[in-house]
Amino acid sequence: MSVEGKNFTDRKRETERLKLDFENGINVILVSPRRIGKSSIVKKVMSEITDPNIKVVYMDIYDCRSEYDFYNRFALTLMKETATKTEQVIKNIKRFLIRLSPKISFSPDNINDISLSLGITPQNYQPEEILQLPELIAKEKGVHLVVCIGEFQQIGEFPESITVQKRLRGVWQHQRNVSYCLFGSKKHLMINLFQNRKMPFYQFGEMMYLDIIPTQEWIPFICRRFESQGKTISEDLAQRICETVENVSSYVQQLAWNVFAETKVDVTEQDFINGVDALLAQCSGLFEEQLKGLTSYQINFIRAICNGVTSGFGSKAILLEYNLGSKSNISAIKNALIERELIESKNGTVYIEDPIFRLWFRKKYM
Repeated sequence: MSVEGKNFTDRKRETERLKLDFENGINVILVSPRRIGKSSIVKKVMSEITDPNIKVVYMDIYDCRSEYDFYNRFALTLMKETATKTEQVIKNIKRFLIRLSPKISFSPDNINDISLSLGITPQNYQPEEILQLPELIAKEKGVHLVVCIGEFQQIGEFPESITVQKRLRGVWQHQRNVSYCLFGSKKHLMINLFQNRKMPFYQFGEMMYLDIIPTQEWIPFICRRFESQGKTISEDLAQRICETVENVSSYVQQLAWNVFAETKVDVTEQDFINGVDALLAQCSGLFEEQLKGLTSYQINFIRAICNGVTSGFGSKAILLEYNLGSKSNISAIKNALIERELIESKNGTVYIEDPIFRLWFRKKYM
C-alpha cells in the first residue's frame, strides 16, 4: 500500500536523492524491509518531476509469472503511460508494435475506461524487441524515460530466470535515453538479484536503502494530521503508535488511522487499545494464510523466537523446551521459514521482522 499527497511522511533526504537520480538518468535499486514505503517515495518523486523532457513510467509486476507475462505488462504500460488519451495509446501500439492486433474492450459504465490486451508471444515478437521499446519511444518523443518497476523480485521466480535476467540487462544497459528504478517487497530476493556477483544485475545501478522514519519525525506528523481533522492526540500516544509497530511506515499509517477512527475528540488509552486490536484483526487473515501448511516444529520455532530465542536452537535445552525435534531438523526449519519470509537471518541470529505479525502470533499461539 502506497500513500501520496498530505499522507506522505517527509523523507526529504531520500526524496531529493531519488529525484536527482531520475533527473540525471541514474539507474536506482530501492531496497528496504517490507512496508517501509518504497512505492510511496517513488510516486512522491514522480509527482515532483516538472521537467517536460523527463517522463516517468510506473508499473507493478507482482502477478507476472513468466517472461512473456512480463513483456506484455512492460509493453502495455509503456503504451499507456507515454500517451495522454485513448486514441494516442492506440497510435502508440500501431507505431511501435505494428505486428499486433490488440484486443480492446470498454467498460459498460464508462466508455472512456478501456481494457487492452496486446497478446505478445514468442511467435510475434522477440524479447529484445520488447525490451528496446523504452529507448525507441524516448527517442521519438524527445524525452528521457524513467521506467519504475515494482515487485521486481518476481523476475527471479520466472522459469529460466537467469536467461531472462541476462536478456534484460543486455538490452537495458546500452540504452542512452532510459533509466530504471527497480524495487520490490522481498528484501532477500532483491539483495540476491543485485548484490550477488554471479547474478546478471550485479552493479546495475545505485543501491538506495530505505530505513525506518525516526519517531521524532513521526510524532509531529501524526499530531498535525489529527489536528487537521478536529481531533487531538498527545505526543505520548503518538509515540506509542510508533513504538507498537516499530516505526514501520505502513503500519504507523494504519494504526494511526484506526486510533483516529476510534476517537471522538481527544484520544484516550482505550481508543489506542481499540486501534491496536483493529489492526491485529485487519492483518489476521493474511497471517493465518502465511502460517497455513506449517509443521508443528516450524510453529514451535516461531514461538521460540517470540520468546526471545535468536540462536542456539540446536542445544538440547531449547530442543526440549520448544519441541523442535532433533538437532538435524533445525537447518531445514529455519530455511523453510526464511523462504516464506516469516523470519529473517543476520549474523548468525534469526528474528521476526514484522512487528505486527510478532504481536499477533504472541496473542494467538502463546
